[in-house]
Amino acid sequence: MQNYKELEVWKSSIKFCPKIYKLTETFPDSEKFGLISQLKRAVISIPTNIAEGSAKSSDKHFIIFLESALGSCYEIETQLLVSLELNFISEFNYNYLNNEISSIIKMIFKFIKYLQNKNS
Repeated sequence: MQNYKELEVWKSSIKFCPKIYKLTETFPDSEKFGLISQLKRAVISIPTNIAEGSAKSSDKHFIIFLESALGSCYEIETQLLVSLELNFISEFNYNYLNNEISSIIKMIFKFIKYLQNKNS
């Protein structure tokens, strides 16, 4: 069992959440139940899955939740690209946020590898 509040990947994903929430404030109202909702659900899912997984009794179960967090990261990557294609965000914002989510993805992968190697 891990103390999720001490994990750098959890801290980074928490800091990423407000950036997506603020970004979606600029989206058209017509996207309230589309991209806005999808992005918000996906971004909050990352630290939530990390926290929930940390309470599991084994690293194997924790990895399952980390993989769910990873899936949410990939959702965000896709949704940011769609947002760029629809001109809801600038290329600058896209690159900035895409770099951040890429960094979180790398952290999750490294943490999964650490947990796998720890138990082998």
